[in-house]
Amino acid sequence: MAKKKIISESSNPKKTKKDVSVGVVGSGSFATAIVKMLVENCKVVHWCVRSEFVKGAIELRGHNPTYLTAAHFNLKSLKLTTDINELVSACDVVVLATPSIYLSDTLDKMTCDYSDKIFVSAIKGIIPKVNDVVAHYLRDEFKIGFRNQAVIAGPCHAEEVAMERLSYLTIATVEDETAGKLEGVFSSDFIKVQTSKDILGNEYSAILKNIFAIGAGIASGLGYGDNFTAVFVSNAIREMEIFLEAIYEAPRDVNESAYLGDLLVTAYSLFSRNRNLGNLIGKGYTVKSAIQSMNMVAEGYYAAQSIYKTSKQKNLKLPIIDTVYAILYEGKNAEKQFKKLTAKLN
Repeated sequence: MAKKKIISESSNPKKTKKDVSVGVVGSGSFATAIVKMLVENCKVVHWCVRSEFVKGAIELRGHNPTYLTAAHFNLKSLKLTTDINELVSACDVVVLATPSIYLSDTLDKMTCDYSDKIFVSAIKGIIPKVNDVVAHYLRDEFKIGFRNQAVIAGPCHAEEVAMERLSYLTIATVEDETAGKLEGVFSSDFIKVQTSKDILGNEYSAILKNIFAIGAGIASGLGYGDNFTAVFVSNAIREMEIFLEAIYEAPRDVNESAYLGDLLVTAYSLFSRNRNLGNLIGKGYTVKSAIQSMNMVAEGYYAAQSIYKTSKQKNLKLPIIDTVYAILYEGKNAEKQFKKLTAKLN
């Protein structure tokens, strides 16, 4: 079992804020939630948003105009920009929190020296350009080794962070010094942090749980109840373990919060965009219309194709992955596919 260190909740609301220079790239809901976490501990948080409109709206109103609008910021704690080179040059730690489909376009603009920076991925999806996870993309395309990387995993819905409900983060990194630095800037009265060295396991599990959540949503939309969902999730965590062991063996326990906990909240929560996408499909929406009706990216849709192909290359038996892929990409009827799936679950 992988050992993790838990950081207790802060007991001193007037604690001295740190001078660590941290920046966040992205302006969606989870990026906004991360900024909210960081302003608890950092004197200034650098924030690279996607457009001058978003930048201007935050500077005018003190909140993101589109996502987590209830989360208000003291503008003295923020340094906003639309230039990724400005942010990377100014920061020791760079948190990547864009949707996976936009990351390559964002990082292709990075021309400054980033050799000594720590890049933290809060992205829970596959990079389409290379059909691979962020950790491999940063290593292969930008020569950013694992010693300069970290991965953020949940369970941690952005909406609950905005409400300052107690939430949990797992930060995976191979460097103890990096782990300590990130623990210090993320932990607060409403955020508990634990650490892991399983970078790839945490990243893949965060991707897999989104695919499983789409399946849980489809089941809900079709009218399946709590009893079936419990069996579904029980089988899903077993499929996750099979996949992770086939990809990268490590001393991990999939029953820990970063794996099972994140799967549970994503499969059950009404805040889950992936579950909501599946629910629409189960209710009869076409995949295309369901995606278009959402104002946020459901990472599980884009990841399902890559994970399915990888599972076939490795000859893995993953009936839930197969079922979700067939509905999303082969146009198969959701009701018929789930009826077949029920006979394979136990």
